[in-house]
Amino acid sequence: MASSETRVEQLGAVPLLSHLTPEQLGRLADTGDEQTFLTGETIVRQGEKGEGLFLLLEGTAEVRRSGQKVAALHPGQFFGEAALLVEEPRTADVFATSDVRCFVVRRWNFWGAVGVNPTADQALYEQTVERLKSYQSTLIE
Repeated sequence: MASSETRVEQLGAVPLLSHLTPEQLGRLADTGDEQTFLTGETIVRQGEKGEGLFLLLEGTAEVRRSGQKVAALHPGQFFGEAALLVEEPRTADVFATSDVRCFVVRRWNFWGAVGVNPTADQALYEQTVERLKSYQSTLIE
């Protein structure tokens, strides 16, 4: 398990979290948890209720929407940010293409740690919209 300082650095490198204060990042680091997945294992399933954001720490994963590959993920990348905003079904499957270690931030922990932060809110909305638009264009091509 990473030190709190390392975790704060990892979380601060995520674009939608980069506007958070060190104190807010520290609270997120303290409330999140690590999960591991073996090669071929499903990390999140399309249609299931989303509860949080996943930051890929080690390994690789693939995002599939309705069975079609839309993205490959590597350490430092994240997915599930829409689940921080709304309690809606996941819009894609994510599979481990190697052994994976993720840091997971649940919605209730995120908002408890962040509190009121308009800049962070705007970054979260913008990142989510951009991600959805890029997935949509991938499926159209």
